Amino acid sequence: MPTPRKVRDVMTTDAVTVTRQTPFKDVAEVLSRRRISAVPVVDGNGLIVGIVSQGDLLPKEAYRDRLPSRREVLLHLEEIEKAGGTTAGDIMTVPVAVIGPHATLSEAARLMARRHVHRLPVVDGREQLLGIVSRGDLLKVFLVSDEQLSASVLAELAQAMPDTDIGGLTVTVEDGRAVIGGVLDDTAMVPVLARVARAVEGVVDVDVRLDHPHRTEPPPDFQALY
Repeated sequence: MPTPRKVRDVMTTDAVTVTRQTPFKDVAEVLSRRRISAVPVVDGNGLIVGIVSQGDLLPKEAYRDRLPSRREVLLHLEEIEKAGGTTAGDIMTVPVAVIGPHATLSEAARLMARRHVHRLPVVDGREQLLGIVSRGDLLKVFLVSDEQLSASVLAELAQAMPDTDIGGLTVTVEDGRAVIGGVLDDTAMVPVLARVARAVEGVVDVDVRLDHPHRTEPPPDFQALY
């Protein structure tokens, strides 16, 4: 099976950070200038202590020209408290969803979906910030050309099935959809073909359409002879 790529392979290592003391307006300026949706908050040792997203900045504008109602205070206390914040430490979100550098891209994607976040700080075992992985980083695997994917699928099939003659197989890829055709003597390996091809990063779907050179015609219907 293909070796899954790790978060460390796609993460951004020169991630911009702020501290608890960074003023609100400076945080907003960083997000705008770097065109990012969130920025990690670190302490003096580089350990991550929180994260500030665009959503953390919005309460300031939402309650800028009015006082919240009593019902709003009861239902949205955390949001209203952030509206009065003046530094990154006042408005940051904690705890932070983080991931390790050796996690697979699939694991990162599942964590982002589960936590409804667009990016994850990448940390080591001491919570030291190593970088950032974003949704855009994960989607880069789908930007590989169809020709490259076709070659990758054939290479992975050869590696995963060393005892099977795959010389008669063809792989064509269009818009990420792999079609495996040709001839394979050992039809018991068909499920393996699909599983290996689907595991290649960038492949969207797999269709196996093999020819059967040893296929025999079914016997004629006995009743048709009389």
